[in-house]
Amino acid sequence: MGDDIKLDLDARFEHARDVIRHAGERAMEYFDGTAGDLEVEAKENPLDMVSIADKNVEAIIRDQIGDSFPEDGFLGEEMGIEKGDNDCLWVIDPIDGTACFVNQMPSWCISIGLVVKGKIELALIYQPVGDELFTAKRGEGAFVNGEPIKASDVKTVGDGPMGLGMSHRTTSDAITPFIKDLLDRKGIFMRNGSGALSMAYAAAGRLIGYYEPHINPWDCMAGILLMQEAGGWANDYLGVPNALEDGAPILTAGPNVAEELRCMTGVSK
Repeated sequence: MGDDIKLDLDARFEHARDVIRHAGERAMEYFDGTAGDLEVEAKENPLDMVSIADKNVEAIIRDQIGDSFPEDGFLGEEMGIEKGDNDCLWVIDPIDGTACFVNQMPSWCISIGLVVKGKIELALIYQPVGDELFTAKRGEGAFVNGEPIKASDVKTVGDGPMGLGMSHRTTSDAITPFIKDLLDRKGIFMRNGSGALSMAYAAAGRLIGYYEPHINPWDCMAGILLMQEAGGWANDYLGVPNALEDGAPILTAGPNVAEELRCMTGVSK
């Protein structure tokens, strides 16, 4: 990657860092109840809820990034895809964990990833309730609030908590065999309602990894790069045909348990 492009990505990162914090401030106004009652609609999947907060937060992110980089494209959970005039695609989840958000639980976040020519170059996941900003730039490490983070170095899946996600886009059979296998290996699991936040926690070594049989791209773009830059492993999500359109499985893991988890989940690349 040439120096001019690198400088361009640096400018995008600095701007996105300001934008995601501003978006988080706006989201907190809804979460704290100071922006009026939320209008909540059920999507086709009852676990996927959408509120006026989701829509407004995504609009803030698109507008503020688009004002500075009008040639860039966007893919967001609420507003779909808007193709740009270059190879930059911002992948946005304005509030991942909406069910937690509307029920006044803190397990939600804002996730922004930048994909350039099929590679994730920038990652930002912001958890406003705890004021934790997880960031990564390809080749430069992963951080939370500016401090380096590192994936878990546990040796087996029985040595720490595993993050799990599930939606009704797949059947229960897609994950119950893995849960049984994990428990048989003396492992434990948690599901906090936000795949993106769980992936950030895995990158920070708080979880040994994260697995979801099917996840949408806006929920995992940032988390993939965070895990890779934290020294862990993530499957080649973008290598799955039509993943940006249709979603795909996701598995991230600390380096010493990646092979064990690949065998358990069948996610091999």
